[in-house]
Parts: sequence; C-alpha cells; structure tokens
Amino acid sequence: MIDRRLNYGRHLVARYLRDIAPFQAALDLGAGHGDDLRAARDACPGAQLHGVECFEQYARELRGQDIATHDLNLERDKLPFDDGTVGVVIANQILEHVKEVFWVLHEVTRVLPVGGHLIVGVPNLGSLHNRLLLAVGRQPSVIQNHSAHVRGYTKHDFLKLLETCFPGGYKLKARGGSNFYPFPAPLAKPLAGLLPGMAWGMFLLLKKTKDYDGGFLKHPTDARLETNFYLGT
Repeated sequence: MIDRRLNYGRHLVARYLRDIAPFQAALDLGAGHGDDLRAARDACPGAQLHGVECFEQYARELRGQDIATHDLNLERDKLPFDDGTVGVVIANQILEHVKEVFWVLHEVTRVLPVGGHLIVGVPNLGSLHNRLLLAVGRQPSVIQNHSAHVRGYTKHDFLKLLETCFPGGYKLKARGGSNFYPFPAPLAKPLAGLLPGMAWGMFLLLKKTKDYDGGFLKHPTDARLETNFYLGT
C-alpha cells in the first residue's frame, strides 16, 4: 500500500538542514504543521523560525510551537524580510501550486543572502508512474486539471528555469527522491534512493552564489511570454 507521507521527503529536508547548519533564520513557505521547521530547529537550535501559512488551524499550531507565522499571499505579497536576511528558505510541495512562480522565486532569491540555501520539494513529472501514464495516453497524476497543481517539474526543467532567470545564481548541492509509486514503503524508500529521477518527489538543495539582479521579474517581459504574470507592479 502506498504511503503518501513519503511524498514530503521529510528525511531529505532534515538531512539538507543538518548539512547546511548553522544558519540564523529559516523560512518555510506553506509551513503546514511545522514538520520541516521542527527539523530546522533540531539542526540549528538557535535559529529564528518563520512560516508562511494562511490556513488558520495550521497557523495556530505553528504559533504554539513558537514559530513566527505570516499570513500572506505568496503570489502577490512581498515576504516580510529585508534583502539577504534569511539563511534558508524551504519550499516543500508549494511551487507546483503557484501560477506566479516568477514572483515567488524573485522574493525567495531577494531574501536569501549570497551563500544562503533554498530547499525545494516538488512532485516529479518524470517519475516512473507518470511516464507510464503518458505512455498509455493518460494525464500524469502530478498535474491534473481538476487538482490544485498548476505546474509540473522535472529536475532538468527546474534548473533551466533558475538558470534562465538568474544565470549562475544557484548551485545544486544535493538532489534526492522520495516515494516510488506504486510500491509500498519498504520498497519505495530504497527505490527512491537508488533511482531519484524516477521517484514520486524531487528534492533539491540549492546554494545562492551571487548577488541577485531581479532577473525573475525581467524574464517574462524580456521573453515576451504574453501572459499577465504578476511582476510587482
């Protein structure tokens, strides 16, 4: 039986946080119950913890864990931090939900300092089960039009997005996979470790390597994408 809890790759996020500690502040976009921020606290007990969370029940849980909680619209609002002041940003199962990916990545990159880290977890459009679905003419499960997912990602395409908008700005430090449909957990865990490119979830640890020049907001206009993306104006 599939264990969908593995989709969140908590063990990978926790490992990445341990690898990059210490850090002064960690921000989780869509913090939910606070699982990833608790891992940040374990990795770096003195870090300031911040979560963006609009669902009030989850926000109460976060506040009960002494996590500073921010109710805002990720696709329209600025993150409430000065440039270069947040050492780690976590975006775990968030980016597949946003149309305004250029604005979100602009804000993330703005608040990260040079040397700061971005941890990304997204469903993998190139997973084995999605490849099989496409092979028989079926819609991949990670981007179905009746669901909340509006974007699909592969490792190559996500890194291309970063490089196109912020050339040389992020360095990939680690890559992993979590869960492996349609197998149960005892098989899914080792298969995802062995074949991360075919796992259900894709997890990346990225390091910001240079000053940011606003490229995520410039690209939609420069490339004439002819879509009304929100660019902060």
